[in-house]
Amino acid sequence: MRWDDLFDDLESQLEQGLGAEEVDLLAEEERLRLGRLTVRDRMIAMTRPGEGLPEQLRLALRSGELLTVAVGSLGRDWIAGELAGSRSGSCVVPIAAIASLLPTAEQLARSVTGETAPEPPFALSARLGLAFVLRDLCRRRAAVDLSTASEGVLHGTIDRVGRDHLDLAEHAAGEPRRAAAVGRIRIVPLSEILLARF
Repeated sequence: MRWDDLFDDLESQLEQGLGAEEVDLLAEEERLRLGRLTVRDRMIAMTRPGEGLPEQLRLALRSGELLTVAVGSLGRDWIAGELAGSRSGSCVVPIAAIASLLPTAEQLARSVTGETAPEPPFALSARLGLAFVLRDLCRRRAAVDLSTASEGVLHGTIDRVGRDHLDLAEHAAGEPRRAAAVGRIRIVPLSEILLARF
């Protein structure tokens, strides 16, 4: 009888030890999974791309400005969408310009639980950098407001985009880009851009 109790006790201790080891292993796997997440991964989960209407995402820029953006697409190093509130219009925000994200409770939970399927590695937007999007604005000759880290808001038309900079032909808002209307050409490093609104 005592031997039965002893073996039952040993069996119980072994099961508890194995159970604790499994719990520790699962916890470590979760820490590793969370450690691999990027801000971009979390934004993808928060905004649920490809599910119909764009979801709004609140964010703070490095300048301290708060924005609400209905995210339409996410690139390799940028997000694009429609600004909500008094600053309506389309915009492009470099991910490096984001100081913090201000998610809702639901968005926060989705961003860490991985409820949405990961973006396919062959998705075109995942490969496109900020320079590509700015080249499209240049090609369309769209007037833009560039919020910069050092010089505030600049208005003009993008004349050309290099690998790490762009040329902005500054002119008055509402005027088309004509040689006579251009006050100066400014070369702006892409790292200075916080927001491009058009």
